[in-house]
Amino acid sequence: MTDPETRPETQPETRPATRAAVGMRVTHRRYVPYSHAHYAGNLVDGAYSLAAFGDVATELCIVTDGDEGLFASYSDVQFRSRVQAGDVIEISAEIVRVGRRSREVDFEVRVVARGDEERGGSAARLLDPPVVATTARGVVVVP
Repeated sequence: MTDPETRPETQPETRPATRAAVGMRVTHRRYVPYSHAHYAGNLVDGAYSLAAFGDVATELCIVTDGDEGLFASYSDVQFRSRVQAGDVIEISAEIVRVGRRSREVDFEVRVVARGDEERGGSAARLLDPPVVATTARGVVVVP
């Protein structure tokens, strides 16, 4: 048994205050490689967008709370338009509610550029305006 007088002092755990706030936003851009095409017409499966949401949510948690956080749930996932190999997509996450440990987040994938095979195998064009491909709401938690 350890004598309380000789036991090392324990410091209370100190966590930095959260920087999470409604309206805080993180955005990623990435090229969709042809190796990710899963269906005819170089279509990419919907899981590609969900994985991208996980990546942008991880950065959002790091920025706000200094931790990668964990995804708790998705709700209202909408596949509105196709994502295909050769696209450049922009993935955003915006905090819409801040709880003590939870952050409710709106997600969106927009196609900002797309391959243009009519002009040649490596041709591409910017989309103006970008096409909203996938939206969702999710909840992440931080320790």
